[in-house]
Amino acid sequence: MKIETVLLPAVSTNCYIVGDEGTGLCAVIDPGDSDERILQTVRDNGWTVACILLTHCHYDHTMGVPALREALPDVPVYAHPGDLEMPKPFFRIDEMGTITPYEEGDTVTVGGLTFQALHTPGHTKGSVVLRAGRTLFTGDTLFKGSMGRTDLPGGSYEEMHASLHRLGTLEGDYTVLPGHMDPSTLDHERKYNYYLKEAMADG
Repeated sequence: MKIETVLLPAVSTNCYIVGDEGTGLCAVIDPGDSDERILQTVRDNGWTVACILLTHCHYDHTMGVPALREALPDVPVYAHPGDLEMPKPFFRIDEMGTITPYEEGDTVTVGGLTFQALHTPGHTKGSVVLRAGRTLFTGDTLFKGSMGRTDLPGGSYEEMHASLHRLGTLEGDYTVLPGHMDPSTLDHERKYNYYLKEAMADG
C-alpha cells in the first residue's frame, strides 16, 4: 500500500490517494476540492482510480467529486447513507451524482487492498473511519490532539464520545491519517489526546 497525501489549500483538507502497487489500482479519499494535483498524482504513479471513498459528506471533503466524475464517469463514489439526506450549505449531496452506500462493516476492495467502513457518527450522522491494514483514515472524527466539531447539522457530542471510545479500544496500534492537520498514531492519541482519553475512561 502506497499513500499519497494532497493537501487542498482552498479547504485545508487532506485528500489521500491510496494505491495498490501490485495491480496499479487506487482509491481517492475525500477529494475536498477540484484540484488538478489529485489526478496528476494518480498519473504520476501510473495508477487507475477504482473508487472515491468519502469519510463524510461535508462540502470540504466532497467539492472535488463533480470534477472527478467528469473525468472518471464510471468510478463509483461511496458514502454512508446517514449523510445523504442532510441539507445545504454544509452538505452538497445533489452535486455528486449517484452515491454507492457503505455501512458499518462493509468493505471495498481495491486490487489487493481492503477498506473497511467503521461507522463513527458524531461529526455527522454518516461519518465513517476507513480501516485499511494498520491505517485508519479518520476523516473529521479523530484529529491529532483533538476531535471533529459536533455543533454542525447532524453532529452529536454523545455520538462522538461513543465513536472515540470505539476507536480507542481497537486492538493494537494504527497509523492515524485525519481529514485535517497532521498524521498521528492511535497509541499517541491514547496517551495525549484529551478527548480520546476521556471517552476511553468513561466507557
